Amino acid sequence: MATVSPFSSPTWPSPNPNSSSNPHPEEGKDHPNTLAGDIHAGLSSKLPPIRTNPNQQQRISYNHDGEEGICAATQPNSAPAAIGRTLNSNVNLIIPNFNNRDSAPSLLSLFHVSFNQDNGCFACGINQGFRIYNCDPFREIFRRDFENGGGIGIVEMLFRCNILALVGGGPHPQYPLNKVMIWDDHQGRCIGELSFRSEVRGVRLRRDRIVVVLEQKIFVYNFTDLMLLHQIETFGNPKGLCEVSQGSGNFVLVCLGLRKGQVRVEHYASKRTKFILAHDSRIACFTLAQDGNMLATASNKGTLVRIFNTHDGTLLHEVRRGADRAEIYSLAFSSMAEWLAVSSDKGTIHVFSLTTMDNQDHNAAVSPSSSPRALIKGTQVHISYEMGEVCFGVMPKYFSSVWSLAQFRLVEGYQYIAAFGHQKNTVVILGLDGSFYRCKFDPKTGGEMRQLEYHNFAKPDDSF
Repeated sequence: MATVSPFSSPTWPSPNPNSSSNPHPEEGKDHPNTLAGDIHAGLSSKLPPIRTNPNQQQRISYNHDGEEGICAATQPNSAPAAIGRTLNSNVNLIIPNFNNRDSAPSLLSLFHVSFNQDNGCFACGINQGFRIYNCDPFREIFRRDFENGGGIGIVEMLFRCNILALVGGGPHPQYPLNKVMIWDDHQGRCIGELSFRSEVRGVRLRRDRIVVVLEQKIFVYNFTDLMLLHQIETFGNPKGLCEVSQGSGNFVLVCLGLRKGQVRVEHYASKRTKFILAHDSRIACFTLAQDGNMLATASNKGTLVRIFNTHDGTLLHEVRRGADRAEIYSLAFSSMAEWLAVSSDKGTIHVFSLTTMDNQDHNAAVSPSSSPRALIKGTQVHISYEMGEVCFGVMPKYFSSVWSLAQFRLVEGYQYIAAFGHQKNTVVILGLDGSFYRCKFDPKTGGEMRQLEYHNFAKPDDSF
């Protein structure tokens, strides 16, 4: 992904092509903290209401001066919110130019793929815009190709609503790499932006929050008015690692801590912060269960995945992907946190059971309850056994290192992310080569997963 200095970049295209207002408004003026946008109730009825002022000028900015970044919101005058589940790279593919059905095929560069919050859709950023697809059944929902062919390096969806967060990408970005553009697809234009002094590495959305990830800092904003609520300093984070829960009453944010191998868990409802030293080496990937109670982490060694209780940092489980080093591309819990999917550069998608108890490696009996939720709420049992030269005295009820139950083998060396599908015992796989797989595993016997369907979303047919 190309790097563009925010202080020496050329004039960028206006988010609103019809606007003739100054793209660099004066700083220091008092502006109301509002974000305007025509949010249609049909797709975004669960978003918080966005306050508007019909008397405002077409483009208004305000700034939050901070140590690392500047946040600015811009608004039109109309009135009326993803490594883990994200891949960012640069893969060139040939596809037809759908803006001109009679034209010759054009070169497509795929910069980004990511699932939405419930894994029902996925988005991809390309060198000329972005695409949105439905997972089951597989189909293209819509595409947006910019007239000037600008690239998009990050596309973050908000469930299935019309609001998305966009960041420029590739050698010719549509927007500066230091800006997050809030896109309203019903209006077909950007209705707000957040600007920073360094390149944006990642974006996460909730119905009430926008989280922006920089290399060594994270900013948390209120969705309705883009007010800055929290700043977090982190260890170096070039991958933009960050995850947020989606429960309405339980906002949990997980990011890197301030030292190698450490993760930080913010429980905003209870105003508590928990630091977990998850690994001895650098964190390569992590994911958060939908309710925010469980966290899975992997280091840059890529051999072990550890699952923690986010409330007290207890190690609940440890699973083994393999013996050789690997780069972990994605981790994903199932909706009820019964299963965990792992993808890596080894080309195999692994599915682990988090409810199967293997007592053969333990010298103490455990409770019959094997639900991950029961593990969090239950009390610890005292067991004593040796692992190497380390003796553990107090351990969680469910702690063992196990191998995957089911596997699906792909081409080694390509980048894939995986998530659990809406149909029972299914896994959806996305690749930066444009591949889409849906496969099914047997929860009892495991083994090789069965492929249900395959598509190349970088080369859809002309019937759409």
